[in-house]
Amino acid sequence: MPGSQLSWLDIARIGLVQTALGAIVVLATSTMNRVMVVELALPAMVPGALVTIHYALQMLRPRWGYGSDVSRRRTPWIIGGMALLALGGTGASIAIALMEQNLTAGITLAILAFVLVGVGVGATGTSLLALLASRVGTERRAPAATIVWLMMIAGFVVTTIVSGSYLDPYSPLRLVTVTAAVSIIAFMVATLAIWGIEARTSDRTNEDVQKSKPDFTQAFFQVWSEPAARKFTIFIFVSMLAYSMQDLILEPFAGLVFGMTPGQSTKLSGLQHSGVFAGMLMVAVAAHPKFGFGSLRAWVMGGCLGSAIALLCIVAAGTTGPATLLKAAVFALGVANGAYASAAIGSMMGLAASGQHAREGTRMGIWGAAQAVAFGIGGFAGTAAVDIARMFMQPLNAYSCVFLFEAVLFVLSAALSNRVLTPQAETARDKHLANHNGLSTSAARTG
Repeated sequence: MPGSQLSWLDIARIGLVQTALGAIVVLATSTMNRVMVVELALPAMVPGALVTIHYALQMLRPRWGYGSDVSRRRTPWIIGGMALLALGGTGASIAIALMEQNLTAGITLAILAFVLVGVGVGATGTSLLALLASRVGTERRAPAATIVWLMMIAGFVVTTIVSGSYLDPYSPLRLVTVTAAVSIIAFMVATLAIWGIEARTSDRTNEDVQKSKPDFTQAFFQVWSEPAARKFTIFIFVSMLAYSMQDLILEPFAGLVFGMTPGQSTKLSGLQHSGVFAGMLMVAVAAHPKFGFGSLRAWVMGGCLGSAIALLCIVAAGTTGPATLLKAAVFALGVANGAYASAAIGSMMGLAASGQHAREGTRMGIWGAAQAVAFGIGGFAGTAAVDIARMFMQPLNAYSCVFLFEAVLFVLSAALSNRVLTPQAETARDKHLANHNGLSTSAARTG
């Protein structure tokens, strides 16, 4: 890979793009979901279906990546994707305001808006990863991915906390104003952050890329024939299904059961993302070779089991009533989710490089697809289950049933991780984890 590579400052700037992306996504998939369920009293399946559209379109990520490969330019895809995402996020808020006047027209506009959100996220995210993969040295790839991931979480946290302060007292106009402001600022930040980076670094020629690209069908079946890859795919699907089921029901639960306002429940979501941030940092520090506190397999299992316990505490909070207990349980859920996610990412990177035929990209693609499908199904299944349960029981019991089922999935995920992430696999990952965890400790806080 001749020529200059991305510096740490360049990587941090790319992380700012992810921060901007996360800022818009969290409003579209979290806050607006709550408004549709609580303020508009729509079935939870409505926002569930809209968010599912966003996840379903992520299956087209390979096509967008191929487009940026052929054009040999990533920046136009990144900026173009952010523009579509900003339009989609703002359009979704307008659609919600329209639903109060004309439900059919509002839902129609919302469908179009979430299509734009899905395309924008896919085009931006895929091109960002392609830029990192092609212009970051091998020794920096894992820590670079960690920086970008955590800066996206930072976007979730900052946006939910700040926007939550401006959303109360709720009104459709206030929602549109806040969302439009966040979208415009996010687009400007992303454009300024990415501008000029690609022009200052060199990449392989398109011919080189084509020569190094394996036949997709052959590569796919070579990876799928590996028992470790298949088992890890199943683990990723089940654990991410559990991880995503509460995404679209936690804020409505806080509104219906605890009487929280849109601003308060948005801040609750920010508290959860703060926990995720803390959990990822905790694993990065604890699993660093200098400290060696626990293997990644242990952290994955602990994160899954901790998530199950936190969900039980959320159910208990709904039964006993104190909002303080709910906030503590939600933060604990975030910490456990973050610990699981960080350890799973480290495991994924090591396993991707430990198989045969040098198919790292194909393995990551398969696991990424499993994650996208799980998130789409999990979000919709959670909302659908709540709607069905509410036909037969009170809101508290309906939401509690879904949280309990999610806890069971996390326990199952812990059992699967114990079978998939063997000590032998951990040994094969050691070289990669040294880089991943070493920079996570310091660079994670850059996010």
